[in-house]
This record gives sequence, structure tokens and C-alpha cells, in this order.
Amino acid sequence: MKTATRLLFALTTLGLLPALAACSDNDNDSTPDEAFELKAQSVTPSLVKTMPGFESLQVLPLISSDDKLAESPGFVFGPQPDGAALLRNPAGAGFVLINNHEISQSVSRVYLDKNFKPVKGEYLVDYNGGTTRLCSATLATPEEHGFPIATFLTAGESGAESMVHAIDPLGAADKANTSRRKPALGKASMENAVPLHKQAYPGKTVIVIGEDDTNGQVLLYVSDAPGDLDNGKLYMLKRTNDDPVETNMTTGTSYDVQWVEVTGAKTMTGAQIAAFSTSNSALQLARVEDLDYRKGSAANNREIYFTATGVSQADKVTPVAGKTMWGRVYKLNLNAANPVGPAKLEVVVDGGVDPGKYLVNPDNICVTDNYVYIQEDGDSFYLATDHDGRIWQWGINTPGQRARPMLEMDHRRGDATFNAKYNPTNFPKLSSWEYGAMYDISDLVNTPNTFLVNIHPHTWQDARFRNADGSGAAANTNSEGGQVVIVRGVAK
Repeated sequence: MKTATRLLFALTTLGLLPALAACSDNDNDSTPDEAFELKAQSVTPSLVKTMPGFESLQVLPLISSDDKLAESPGFVFGPQPDGAALLRNPAGAGFVLINNHEISQSVSRVYLDKNFKPVKGEYLVDYNGGTTRLCSATLATPEEHGFPIATFLTAGESGAESMVHAIDPLGAADKANTSRRKPALGKASMENAVPLHKQAYPGKTVIVIGEDDTNGQVLLYVSDAPGDLDNGKLYMLKRTNDDPVETNMTTGTSYDVQWVEVTGAKTMTGAQIAAFSTSNSALQLARVEDLDYRKGSAANNREIYFTATGVSQADKVTPVAGKTMWGRVYKLNLNAANPVGPAKLEVVVDGGVDPGKYLVNPDNICVTDNYVYIQEDGDSFYLATDHDGRIWQWGINTPGQRARPMLEMDHRRGDATFNAKYNPTNFPKLSSWEYGAMYDISDLVNTPNTFLVNIHPHTWQDARFRNADGSGAAANTNSEGGQVVIVRGVAK
């Protein structure tokens, strides 16, 4: 979302700095003047629970589709809250919460009061304006990314012709506006477009993009002007030996990779860009869903982590040749001197080492100074899966250690009353819910180690939630509920 000059002035002079998704580098963010207590604000119970070893975490429901907001009683918090951001409200006390709603192709804006209570909601983008499913997102800011104005980059993911949108988080609602797409960032079934910290490559805009496709790409957009989303160049990641096969890479080895320019990407179709990837032997990865960079120093900021969610044959048992099935997390070390210079790639977490009992379909990812938080999207329903959707904690400084499960979806299948509401069809499969963004809000709320986590409880269906964005689009028929929770005590 991009703001006007007035917002830039407000942010820089008043210290109103935002938190970002997937994760923010907000160590220098100013804190609220007023002290307040974070507490549960929603009528909906938490739909996640802590795992052994993480009992000290505090999970507080913030907002859900069942909540009625005092200043906008007709507002419905829509389905599948995915990419998100939080910022201070420059118009007064309190905060502004931004959420993509994937399946309804929309973006909501919820105002929280000075005590972090949701009080008003509206939609900035509706089904018609979104044009494609809107998945992960990142809020670029002057303070962290060097953009002239704050810009919410939300990625379209409905096939090869999808694009990234740039939305103003504090501007007037302009729900059906389709002109905010950025073709210079390419066309693909995109999950996230993540601008790097401004200290990684001073004076440049460098954005890493993931393509959620069976033959998915890692893309890099580079411009020599901070915040420029129209005039840069687009590149694809490939191995220097021209081997495009994902499973020819294994854990424990660092691989040489390079970038190949997609000349004329701004005017190419998505089909042409996909064909370019094949003809130029770009890496063909099994669904690159989310990406994030390590927080801290400039060197850290050039350390990128991304997920490959994985694919299988239709039987949900047999892998696809050359593709990860259970999913992986990769680390990409960019060149220190040149963002498109020679780089290094390695597999750091692989669900295939203990199929079904370890990582299953990693989707969203959140990277802090010392940890990678990996959120599962296990609704591929692989037959050997033994658990519901989890968030795993992997230590960057202890790479040989196994990731630890921190949170798990709390389906409460033995509770008849709970299931009558949140799983009325008694859908039996494990991992039928998924996660959206997880991101750091610690400094904004003056509470260390505090994050927001988005939840897609797919089996929670209610006709009251249909057409939440008010678009009236005939295809906008999803009736799922959604939830955002506060998680306190998360190690950074």
C-alpha cells in the first residue's frame, strides 16, 4: 500500500512506524506514548494451541469474522486473512491493521483504538479490484526499505497472468480500482513480493518474489531508484551448471547460483515469462510460496529464506519426479556487492527427512534475527501426515538441529459444541486449516517478543460471512470465517 506525501511526513516526523509481514525489522521503531495491556479482544476462542516446550507463550484472539465492531457494525472480517501489516494511526491514537483475504481477492482495513481493541473496519480492495487471489504481502516503508512512501505490496496468485498490487494503507478506500498492479514486477502466480532492507543495497530497490506453481520461480526485481516499481529489471534464479531439477539439491551442500535477466518483462505475458524460465534452465521449484530476509545487519538482510511447499501425484502418496513432496526451506545468500551477482543456495530444512512427522507443506515464513518460523499449509492431505497444521521454530545459529513445533491448530475434535460451529460437516482430515502471515509487532505495542498470526479455519463456514467485502461479485461465494491472534513470548 502506498501513502501520499502527507503520510511520509507523518511517519517521519511523528515516529509512526509500521510493522510488516512476513516479519519486520522494527528494532528502531518508536513505541506508543500510552501504556496498555494486550488482552483478548475477540468473541472467538483461539484456534491455535501451544506445543510442548512453548507453554509460556500467551495466545490472545484479536479479531475474527464473528466480531461486531462498534463503529462499523455491518463490517465482516473476511475469509482467509493472509498477508498483513500493522501501523500506527497517524490520524489519532491507535493502530491500523491491514489484511489480505485470499479467496475473496480483497484487502481489509481495521482500526484499533489506543488499547488495541478493533473498533472499525472497511475494505480497501474488493473482489473486483483484486482481480486474483491475494496471498502474502509486505508493507514497504521509508524507514525500513527506503521507499519514498509506504507501500503495501500484495501478490496476486491465480495463474500465470497474475501481478503484484501496490496499495495505499491509509488512503481513501477505492475498492474496485484495478490500476494498482505493477507489470514491471512480472506476471506469475505470485505469493509474496518482499523488498529488502534499504541497508542491504543502499540506493536501490531490491524485491524478491516467489511463484506458487509446480514449476515455481524465485524472481528478483532490481531498480536503481528507491521505491521504483515501474522501471527496474526482472531476473530469475538458476544454478550455474544449468540444472533446473529441485531434488538434485540436498541438505548439507551449498550450490552456486546466478541470475538471468528476463529482458522486456514489463510487456511480456505470464505465459512468455514461464516459457523463458524453461528455455533458460531456471530452477523449477515446487511452489515457492513465501520469502523473508534475516533481520539485523546489512549482511543478515542479504540472507533470504524461502519455502517450497511441495507437490505430489493425485494419490497423495507418490512424489512428482524432480520435486519436493513434503516441502522444504531454502537459504539464499545474495552477493554482497551486487544483488544480481553470483550467489549461494542451500536446503536448510527438508520435510522429506521424516515424512509426515516433520515439516508438511511449508507455506508462510517469518524470519527474525536468530530464527525462522515456518508455517504449514498441510491441506494437500498427504496420507502419511500425522499432525494438524503447525508453526515450526528453526534456529539459524544451530542449523544442524531439527526444527521444533511451536504452535498447532486446535481443532478440538472431541468437543461436540466446538465442532458444531467450526467444523459442521465433520470434515475428518488432519491439517485442514492453514496459516497466513506471522509478523513482529513488538516495538509498535511496546511489548517485547509479540507477533500477530493469521489463521484460515477452512471448515468454519457461515452464510453470514459470504460477500464480506460487499463487492457483490457473482464468483465471490466463499463463506469461511477467519481469525487473527496475538502471540506473546516468541523468541527473536
